[in-house]
Amino acid sequence: MTRIISEGAHRPRPTAARTGALTYPDRGATRLRPLPTGYHHLDHRVRIGRGRAVFEAAGAAVTTFDLHRATGMRIRAEHAAVRPGGRVEVGIGFGPLRVTAPCEVIWTAYEPGRAGFAYGTLDGHPECGEESFLVELAEDGSVWFSVTAFSRPGAWYTRLAGPLVPPLQLGYARLLGRTLRALVARG
Repeated sequence: MTRIISEGAHRPRPTAARTGALTYPDRGATRLRPLPTGYHHLDHRVRIGRGRAVFEAAGAAVTTFDLHRATGMRIRAEHAAVRPGGRVEVGIGFGPLRVTAPCEVIWTAYEPGRAGFAYGTLDGHPECGEESFLVELAEDGSVWFSVTAFSRPGAWYTRLAGPLVPPLQLGYARLLGRTLRALVARG
């Protein structure tokens, strides 16, 4: 179900990035709901398998950034696994065309039937908002992966891209779902 409305190993983040502040006031809204107005909303959910082993493998891939790395993103994080307040930098592109996106982990879920996290944008991120990545084990044994986000342009080039950004975000959410399904199928 999808709805759109409106390389690297673990390394400590550079000290300068620690001074960044969140670029939006709605901290935690991907967990608390409803999503705030004034942003593009993304809510993508996909079934990735069945059973406790699939859930645990998927949860580990999400909470250690292995999923993001498997899609080709360059991840630099303070911690090997997500922790509230931890800083992470996501990089996409090549050479001089690389865009880096500094984020802070806002919340985490390490529960018997839920595993995941959300991060929020910091100064220097091309967007303003929050995005969550959550794996859930349903009562019937099915395992679901969801990406929920609210965002708006935070840089001149994302403002210029305008209506192209939400479909690109949906494309990435779909890629994450396919990649996670493949990761857990390989074991």
